[in-house]
Amino acid sequence: MALKPNSADGRTRSWVQIFIVFGLCCFFYILGAWQRSGFGKGDSIALEITKHGADCNIIPSLNFETHHAGEVGNVGESEKIKSFQPCPPRYVDYTPCQDQKRAMTFPRDNMIYRERHCPREEEKLHCLVPAPKGYVTPFPWPKSRDYVPYANAPYKALTVEKAIQNWIQYEGNVFRFPGGGTQFPQGADTYIDQLAAVIPITNGTVRTALDTGCGVASWGAYLWSRNVLTMSFAPRDSHEAQVQFALERGVPAVIGVLGTIKMPYPSRAFDMAHCSRCLIPWGANDGMYLKEVDRVLRPGGYWVLSGPPINWRNNYKAWQRPKEELEEEQQKIEDVAKLLCWEKKHEKGEIAIWQKRVNDESCRGREDDSQAKFCKAEEANDVWYKKMDVCVTPYPDVSSSSEVAGGELKPFPERLFAVPPRIASGSVPGVSVETYEEDNNIWKKHVNAYKKINRLIDSGRYRNILDMNAGLGGFAAALNSPKLWVMNVMPTIAEKDTLGIIYERGLIGIYHDWCEAFSTYPRTYDLIHAHGLFSLYKDKCNLEDILLEMDRILRPEGAVIFRDEVDVLIKVKKITAGMRWDTKMVDHEDGPLVPEKVLVAVKQYWTVGGNTTSAQ
Repeated sequence: MALKPNSADGRTRSWVQIFIVFGLCCFFYILGAWQRSGFGKGDSIALEITKHGADCNIIPSLNFETHHAGEVGNVGESEKIKSFQPCPPRYVDYTPCQDQKRAMTFPRDNMIYRERHCPREEEKLHCLVPAPKGYVTPFPWPKSRDYVPYANAPYKALTVEKAIQNWIQYEGNVFRFPGGGTQFPQGADTYIDQLAAVIPITNGTVRTALDTGCGVASWGAYLWSRNVLTMSFAPRDSHEAQVQFALERGVPAVIGVLGTIKMPYPSRAFDMAHCSRCLIPWGANDGMYLKEVDRVLRPGGYWVLSGPPINWRNNYKAWQRPKEELEEEQQKIEDVAKLLCWEKKHEKGEIAIWQKRVNDESCRGREDDSQAKFCKAEEANDVWYKKMDVCVTPYPDVSSSSEVAGGELKPFPERLFAVPPRIASGSVPGVSVETYEEDNNIWKKHVNAYKKINRLIDSGRYRNILDMNAGLGGFAAALNSPKLWVMNVMPTIAEKDTLGIIYERGLIGIYHDWCEAFSTYPRTYDLIHAHGLFSLYKDKCNLEDILLEMDRILRPEGAVIFRDEVDVLIKVKKITAGMRWDTKMVDHEDGPLVPEKVLVAVKQYWTVGGNTTSAQ
């Protein structure tokens, strides 16, 4: 007889659960009908994530509170949530560490004023950067390569300044990008064909490229169709909104400059580096900038220079510069290239191409050259706020004259999952072949779980993706698709520096400290992934500041995936409750008893002076 009350209680609980599930299904159905009515100006991505993330079949597995009731009690309803207000409209394109007003207080020599200068703690904004009025979801790739909605970056200066160079044209409510550039008015494809006659661009040998002074990044945009992934950078703002346009187009780009600080990339990262009339004084400061390019260029990699001073004899009048000055400038470049032991492979018209040697065996003569000061090998990847030097980065040792220093890479896409040479050689402590392969398997499983939560991943909706704590690049590798690219960030406080491994996989990334703002414009990423980031930074800086920075760089109706310990995610969830984000906690794919959880968030659609469109 004692069993009957328990049985009745069980039936009661069962009916209550069924009622709750039924109610939630009805709620999301009504919500979907409302959002499909066209009230919001976004593309209802928030609806899609909510609908699929709240699939009635998986609601019971989201009941994480029953397993962690003590922790949930810390964020009870009685505790007031801090609400973050919109920033004033003047901050719509705010870039904290490249603020124009602050920049003008720094010296102009060597482009110091264009480098990163971040606000002090008391100067940081604690508000939400708004989207401009009329902001819309960008076009999907590949249409976005050629068209950008005017409302998203309403700046016409380049359409006038670069009109004859075919950079950008204004057509009604969109900008059109014909693919031209200062040095390739006939189009980027024609220009790339010229380079491909010398450089093996099409067979997977060249996978990662660096475009210095990129303009609107048409070179990188058109290399994408040839399976070359380009990291583009330009300062803010020699030409109005150039990096902003690049990212709106769906092309990897950051705000950056060659000034006095090392580039935030590891040594031996890029298969090709490029300057098309980028106005960098390559021969100045004892060739310091060319030596920095040499540091990040892979053995056997190529450097392309088009424009002044190449072919100065025929162009000095058009460039309105003295012949003697241009001749001296080219001679300095030739001298530094010789010191670096680069081989000149081509010069025709205004294009010159050099190739870096595969090792140091053929460059022994420069050891006796008084100009050849060598850097310390252990400092090759020590770059964050470190001054450039006029030294030459040494090659890794080799055992024969034909061996590629640092290890030979497979062509892409085989390179993506092949064992990177830095792992095979044991040069990254604590990372073995076994841990690398295990990491790949783990991330394939994680990404498959993400796609069940958010079925829009790899649909073409998310083009620009940011991994804030990239590790070995497993997340980006598992996501690899022609529809998207991932900016892999290596936190400067990470225990292991694995960014070189990420580049050896044919992926791109950057060093960064998340206690500071990222070098990008607002609203430049569609999807952000943060694995273990807040555990890493919990004693280093204010988590609120990191979340506000994520909000700044995330597009309206963009998504965030947090993967971290449950205690950390509860704190994150509490802060995001006041940020116009909708969130949902999901169990680890291995079950509710695993302390690591996944928090999925969707940023609501709202603009300057506009209403909020909520997903819940």
